[in-house]
Amino acid sequence: MAITRRPIAHIMAGAPFDSLAVVDDAISAPRPGILLFPNVLGAKEADFLCAERIAALGYVVLVADIYGAGKRPTRDDPDMGRYMTELNDDRTVLRDRVMGAHAVLQDMVEVDATRTAAIGFCFGGKCVLDLARAGADIAGGVSFHGVYDAPPFPNKAISAKLLICHGWDDPLCPPDATVALAAELSAAGCDWQIHAYGGTGHAFTDPSVHMPDKGMAYSPDADRRSWRAMVDFLGELFG
Repeated sequence: MAITRRPIAHIMAGAPFDSLAVVDDAISAPRPGILLFPNVLGAKEADFLCAERIAALGYVVLVADIYGAGKRPTRDDPDMGRYMTELNDDRTVLRDRVMGAHAVLQDMVEVDATRTAAIGFCFGGKCVLDLARAGADIAGGVSFHGVYDAPPFPNKAISAKLLICHGWDDPLCPPDATVALAAELSAAGCDWQIHAYGGTGHAFTDPSVHMPDKGMAYSPDADRRSWRAMVDFLGELFG
C-alpha cells in the first residue's frame, strides 16, 4: 500500500479551485472513484485523513473544493459559514460546482469514470444530495448528518442509490425535515435508505465538536456505525 496525496488545481466558471486527490499508488488498474464533500469549513486535514481511510479500501478519493482557492474558514472565524451561505443562497451555482467536481474526479487517470460515488458531511451531505438531484451519473451517495432541504427548482431524474446517516436529534434536520426528504426521494423513485441514530445530534462524526447544548456533538457509536454502513454500501455498489 502506498497512499499519496496529490493537489489538483482546476477551473470552474472561470474561477480557480484547489481539490486534493488521495490515491493508493500500489494499485495500477482504474478503480471506483469517491468524491468527498467537506463540512462548512471546507477541505481540511480531517477530510484528507478520512480520504486516506477510504483509499485504503481500494478507492480513489477526491476531496472536493467547492468554495474556491484560498477560501478556508476556521472555527474561530466569526462568519465561518459565509461561503456556505453564498451557495445555499444560489443552489444553481452549488449544483454546477458539485457537477464540476464530479467531472474532475471522472477525469482522473486512476478512476474508472463509469464507477463513481459521493460522500459528504454536514453541508457536504447537502452537496451529495444536490449532486444526485442534478441527475449525476454516480452509482450512489452517502450523507453524514447532512442538510435536506430541496433546491427551489425541479430535480433531474435521480439514478443514484442514497444512504442517509442521520442523528435523530439533529436540530438542523428535525423529524419533519427527515420525513420530507424521504417523501421527496420516494416520489423520485430513488433507491434510498435512512439510518437514524437515537440520542444523536448534528456533527456526530466529528471528534472536535462538543456543543451538546446546541445539539451538536461527536458520538463514537454513531460514528462507528455510520462508517460501517458506508463501507457496506460502497461494497454493494462496487463489489
